[in-house]
Amino acid sequence: MKWEVVIGLETHAQLSTASKIFSGASTAFGTAPNTQASAVDVALPGVLPVLNKGAVERAIRFGIAVGGTINRRSVFARKNYFYPDLPKGYQISQYEVPVVQGGTLAIVSPARGEIEIRLTRAHLEEDAGKSLHEDFHGMTGIDLNRAGTPLLEIVSEPDMRSAEEAVTYARALHSLVRWIDICDGNMQEGSFRFDANVSVRRMGEPKLGTRSEIKNLNSFRFLQQAIEFEVRRQIELIEDGGSVEQETRLFDPERGETRSMRSKEDAQDYRYFPDPDLPPLVIDEAWIERVRNALPELPEAKRQRFISDYKLSASDATSLTAAPALALHYEATTRAGVDPKLAANWILGEFSAALNRDEIDAPAAPVSGEKLGALLRRIEDGTVSGKIAKEVFDAMWAGENNGDPDAIIAAKGLRQISDAGAIERIVDDVLAANAATVAEFRSGKEKALNALVGKVMAASKGKANPAQVNAAQRRRLSVP
Repeated sequence: MKWEVVIGLETHAQLSTASKIFSGASTAFGTAPNTQASAVDVALPGVLPVLNKGAVERAIRFGIAVGGTINRRSVFARKNYFYPDLPKGYQISQYEVPVVQGGTLAIVSPARGEIEIRLTRAHLEEDAGKSLHEDFHGMTGIDLNRAGTPLLEIVSEPDMRSAEEAVTYARALHSLVRWIDICDGNMQEGSFRFDANVSVRRMGEPKLGTRSEIKNLNSFRFLQQAIEFEVRRQIELIEDGGSVEQETRLFDPERGETRSMRSKEDAQDYRYFPDPDLPPLVIDEAWIERVRNALPELPEAKRQRFISDYKLSASDATSLTAAPALALHYEATTRAGVDPKLAANWILGEFSAALNRDEIDAPAAPVSGEKLGALLRRIEDGTVSGKIAKEVFDAMWAGENNGDPDAIIAAKGLRQISDAGAIERIVDDVLAANAATVAEFRSGKEKALNALVGKVMAASKGKANPAQVNAAQRRRLSVP
């Protein structure tokens, strides 16, 4: 507790345009090396960049979603550095005047509750190519297919105070860019990746510590592991009398540690200057309003509506709005007239577990929200118990009887036994056959009562109404 952790994230979101930011080359993933690198991408002499309107529109969409300022006039700059996968010797980016400034993203911190993470900026830039080290003996190959792919770099303020908060923010941002359809969020393909700026300072110290930047983290798990290791490294270094150097580090997931890559450059090292081949980007009010009017209900607004209208917890509402399709499925389920909390429990429980098991997303689910709602109505009206409903759900997921819950219940004979006389006969039979357990209960062993309930449910093949079983058993045993 002597130390405070300070974290800011720089997130690179690959924009979902069909072509690159300054050329007409395709952005499709997975093609053979250097088959999607145009003359502009490889910087042949005499070529000129032309800005992709779709990339700008996606940046505007993001700026509106986070409540940032859309600069009506922004400037592209050349960021100069030499690296083999950057043929021009510079990257076209934005420096002094980005397309989006400010904004916030609300998260539920595991330790601090609901907080807002401030955003510094979001700017447009082109991606570099990729160096390939594995396939060549003693050499490095360069694939320029990715060169020129449009990126939105989203920079946060250093507002996060733990690895858990950083991951929570990263997940919220990942959800948002997919929600507003500007990035597919595919981390395995590099469409969404993080650089984490990490420092520590003694509690109460106003001055920020020296930071290290951990580059190119492409999973939430690696993000958390890298930050936790880096925090330990910095604290141990300072407590042993050393000092933290400003540097760029890489995370080695096999060893679970960060290692030094190079000393950290400052802005002056890149010698930024306005790109003479690109005029200033001018965005008028009409364009912004068109984008605003086309946006769907944003996840934070939907989350707050779920809390107020459906009386859900903040945690449930956050989970249900993690992806647009999941939220749509939930609302379709509630439209069947079922209890919103019951619907949330099933969407976040059985339904999400089935999605994860089959490695699919909600739009591909074989059970629609309407059909799930129909099943939950059968729980509420006593047709099936919650336990039997899970068996029905599995059959619906497998496509039995066209996924119709009523047809499955009828075909399998799963209707719940609610006839009081029938239940009492089963209870009497179980009590008579389990005299020893009854005696244990009467001698004060409360757990024996649960054992008897279980035997009644087993005898009815799970079809007896649990509430009626409890009531009948208590009457027979004279339990108040």
